[in-house]
Amino acid sequence: MRQYNKLFLAFCMASFVSSAWAQTDDDGKKVTLSGSVQSDILIPTTSRQDDKSNEDFRTNTYVDANVMNKYVDAGLRFSYLEHPLPGFEKDFKGWGVPFFYVKGKLKNVELTLGHYYEQFGSGFILRTYEERTLGIDNSLLGGRLVVKPFNGVQIKALAGKQRRYWSHNKAWISGADMELNINEWSKKMQESGTYITLGASWVNKHEAADYEEVFVDATHKLKFPCNVNAYDFRARFQKGGFSVLAEYAGKTQDPSFDNGYNYRKGYVAMLSTSYSQKGMSILLQAKRSDNFAFRSRRSMAGTSSFLNHLPAFTESHTYALPAIYPYATHPAGEWAYQAQFGYKFKRRTVFGGRYGTSLKINFSHVHAINQNPHLLNGIYTKGSDGYGSSFWKWGDQTYYQDLNLVIEKRFTKGFKLTASYINQFYNKTIVEGEGGMIHSDIFVADAMFTISPKAKLRAEAQYLATKDDEGDWLFGLLELSLAPKWMFTVSDMYNSGVTKTHYYQSFVTYNHGSHRIQLGWGRTRAGYNCSGGVCRYVPESKGFTVSYNYNF
Repeated sequence: MRQYNKLFLAFCMASFVSSAWAQTDDDGKKVTLSGSVQSDILIPTTSRQDDKSNEDFRTNTYVDANVMNKYVDAGLRFSYLEHPLPGFEKDFKGWGVPFFYVKGKLKNVELTLGHYYEQFGSGFILRTYEERTLGIDNSLLGGRLVVKPFNGVQIKALAGKQRRYWSHNKAWISGADMELNINEWSKKMQESGTYITLGASWVNKHEAADYEEVFVDATHKLKFPCNVNAYDFRARFQKGGFSVLAEYAGKTQDPSFDNGYNYRKGYVAMLSTSYSQKGMSILLQAKRSDNFAFRSRRSMAGTSSFLNHLPAFTESHTYALPAIYPYATHPAGEWAYQAQFGYKFKRRTVFGGRYGTSLKINFSHVHAINQNPHLLNGIYTKGSDGYGSSFWKWGDQTYYQDLNLVIEKRFTKGFKLTASYINQFYNKTIVEGEGGMIHSDIFVADAMFTISPKAKLRAEAQYLATKDDEGDWLFGLLELSLAPKWMFTVSDMYNSGVTKTHYYQSFVTYNHGSHRIQLGWGRTRAGYNCSGGVCRYVPESKGFTVSYNYNF
């Protein structure tokens, strides 16, 4: 019963916070309090033999509270993870207040003490953030100063230690960032809609050289650098519907578990351009990364302790079957390309019909970089420079490729259809460790029926065809929405290839004001849950689920 008592404590805290908010508003002062409650619960129905955790109750529960006025902003988060959901490591286990901060604001100066999240540029050398579905919360504990000394100039400075679950890594992280908005200095640029932004960043990781020992052989051990420095330069130009972003980041020697403890320097270069006008959009981008995993602890593996983030440059699929094989950014290095074209055919034309038709084509390709190993007696060893690499030359492996076509068309006021085709190549050996290249063709039909102004029925039919891995998959879904209160969902994912297994899901969702509760039952497939090129493996589970969300 201990876990139920602790969960009850979390809800008591939420009730106390919401009542305090009401009292604050009544006195008429310009002080506001806001927050949220999120609780996801699983009650497994698997047998004790199938469920090795031997737990009959699991939950990830969070309570956030923030109080704010013109000069001060403060907040904290209570987390209950004593019995975490499947797929979250044992390190998640615990409960308490792992996140708190106080922020002072005065004219053009902002100072934060406590925990905070930050991103420099695209995140190549620093991005701390929270993604609960992946179990990521890599905030920094320390101080951050943001100053805007002149119009169009912003300077940031920070220092702290990075959170890792219920503790903090020993390395000290410090950094600075400056961003210049040139257009704010020129009235002509503002009148013409021209924007130019220049940015530069620096991050230092100070980690004791003797904190961990890694041996090359019986008599030699590696000497680690105490300081690792990373830097970033970027420029963005935008005029009307045209935009271009160029960014380059580099990193000094940083031997770690990720790169096999080699002493090669790392870098990443990106070029992204887009153009949009009414009814049309184009996106072209390319990225080359080389040895650019950057952590606050050199010996770590998995998703924890990353200081930086490398975007995947692949389509983020939201439908069930295209998301079976999601791509995770390869930190050792990759060439990544993405091109996207969107067009809306006008109404009352041959392709547009009565209501217009939208078309989107996306192509993504990720390839290995060229690597020429530096060998010692014919063997690539720890402590060497690792490899040499020609910038423009590809390696010999394709990591991922995705060509997808989406057509969205409304046939009547009450019926809209979205049809998709995805041709996908997924190198399972690179992403997951084994499995080879998987080639699949995926077809998706998503139909929306408007029954009445408050009643809508959505239906999905999906088919994944492949001769590789577990073979073909089928997926079907029905979702009835009765606004603004109710939603009923049933679905089934079926492997018609190797396993012949059904994964049923059913949910009832109820909304009332700021409250949302969802009750469900079903079975989830083992696989990878991904967001932005970062993935976490989630084991198969079966049981009843309860999800509660409240914002105040």
